[in-house]
Parts: sequence; C-alpha cells; structure tokens
Amino acid sequence: MEDQDLSRRRFLGTSALAAAGFALLRTPVIGAPAYIKNLGKPNSLFNGVQVGAITYSWRSMPQDAESILKYCVECNISAIEMMGNTPEQFAGAPEAPPRPNMTPGPDGKRPEMTEDQRAAMKEHGTKMAEWRAKVSMDKFTQLRKMYNDAGVTIYAYKPNALGVNNTDAEVDYALRAAKALGANQATVELPNDSAQTKRLGDIAAKNKTFIAYHGHTQQTPTWWDTALGQSKYNAMNLDMGHYVAAGFEPIDLINAKHEHIKSMHIKDRKSKANGGANVVWGSGDTPIIPVLELMRSKKYKFPATIELEYEIPAGSDAVKETAKCVEYARKALMA
Repeated sequence: MEDQDLSRRRFLGTSALAAAGFALLRTPVIGAPAYIKNLGKPNSLFNGVQVGAITYSWRSMPQDAESILKYCVECNISAIEMMGNTPEQFAGAPEAPPRPNMTPGPDGKRPEMTEDQRAAMKEHGTKMAEWRAKVSMDKFTQLRKMYNDAGVTIYAYKPNALGVNNTDAEVDYALRAAKALGANQATVELPNDSAQTKRLGDIAAKNKTFIAYHGHTQQTPTWWDTALGQSKYNAMNLDMGHYVAAGFEPIDLINAKHEHIKSMHIKDRKSKANGGANVVWGSGDTPIIPVLELMRSKKYKFPATIELEYEIPAGSDAVKETAKCVEYARKALMA
C-alpha cells in the first residue's frame, strides 16, 4: 500500500512536467494546441458545450486510474464518464476472476460459461457486495482530487452495481461513489423491468443523484417514458449513434426531452437502412455536427460524451482516435 501511495504521489508530482513536455515527447495529436494553450491542462469545453468521453473508449488499453488520466490529457478531454472498474480498483476492491472468453464463434453465438466460471463470478459478486457495503469514500474523493488537479472532472459514473441482482446497499453505494467522484449521475442500461427502474429511482431520490439510462438500438422516442414518470431522478443517457442505427432522428428527441437528458453518447453510425455500422466520424449518417450546433445554440448543458466504437485503423490506437473525435467536435463548435 505504501508503494502504491508513493507511486501516486510521484504521478501527481510529475504530471505537470509530463504535461508541459507532452508536445515534445509524443508525436503531436489533434487537440494539442488547445492543450498547450491551457497551460498543460486539457480543455474540451467548446463554445459552452462540454465534450467528454466515456472511459470505455480506451477499453483496449490499461484501465488503472493513472493511465486513464493520461489518456484524458493526451486526448484533450477535460470531462469524463468513468467506468466502474477504475475507481473500484483504485479503492482496493476484491480482484475479479479472469474474464471468460466470450468471443462469438463462426455461427455468431457467444459460448456458454462453464459451471466453474459461473461459480467464480457468483463468488466475486458476493465479495463485491460485501466490500461495497462498507467501503469508505475516501479513495473515491482522492481519485476525484487527482483528476481535478490535472484539469479533468468526472460527470458520470458507470459501475456494475445497478442491476436487478444488486442489493439496495450496492445501489446506494454506487450513488454515493458517484457523488464522491464529483458526478451528478450514475449511468446504466435501461432495464426492461419497470419495478427495477422504480427501485433505482427511489434510491436515487434519497441520494439526490440522477440515474441516467443508456440504450442501444432498442431506443425509441418513448422508450424512457415509464422510467421518467417514476422519479425526477430517473433520467436519460441518450446514445444518438445507436438511435440513428435504430431508424430514428435524434434532433427531434433532443429538443423534446433535453430537460431529461443528463449526458449523451456521440458516435457515427450508418442508419438502419444503410446497415447501421459504426464508422469513422463524418462518414456515417449520424448528424453529429447539427446536434453539436443545436447544443451550442440552445445552450444545452448536458455533456456530449465521445464513445469510440468504430474499428481502430492499423497503426493507430484508441487514444489517437479519440483525439480525432475531440478535434472533429471542436471544429464543429468553434466554426
């Protein structure tokens, strides 16, 4: 533990120096001019629109807290939606068992987990519930400070603690952890069970922290309505790329429900009619630029969260591709 704390102190002590030398030590990435202009701190607030990223975008890379912060700085990202594994690891959560290989086979189907794998996952779930029920928020607050000192805020937290099988204590933990990180929302996939959204909304109200529900191609204009009607702390984490791939136009939905949207994922996908593929920004059917312009003109304050899901080109990596997305958004908003 002393070695870990020393490592973190060294990281903090050297982060400013590393930031100052960023443009010299690495091949320049898009967004570096804004980074340098802000004295070594990232700034992805463009003309009043907060562009952020979900840390899932860097899933192909190490996920420890220090590495994630480094990616933010290199991409010029100053606000994030943080996946749950990073702060939980930082706070000393029980180590998870090896993830089973769930790669689909030639028939497109994912393999079934073995009995041993199921037992290991169940045992880990029990350990996590016990840990979450008693863990101090001190490490979450420490992580928040580390990020804030480097110029990065955390606006959303996505822990694996909001499911139907998670206890009320785990849900309460997730919302307390979100607040400790500086977030005003925890995000989760919208469950099909209205009793679950009612339960989550009630616990969210006690914590005065939103639960923002995410979706994929099951999103429709009315998909969130039941949950939104159950609690004012039930909210939307719209994914406009998936919404387009489902066959819908996001601008009308955003205008109609902007008060319920607490964060929004942005990506470029082809429309349903064109196959729905995830593609490099600017080559799909998702109206990224019109939506960003709408947010700017209407002064909508929810973050626009980059979620990198297209195939990374050979010779590149997730950080470089996220930086390209940041620059795409910056150019649209500063035009």
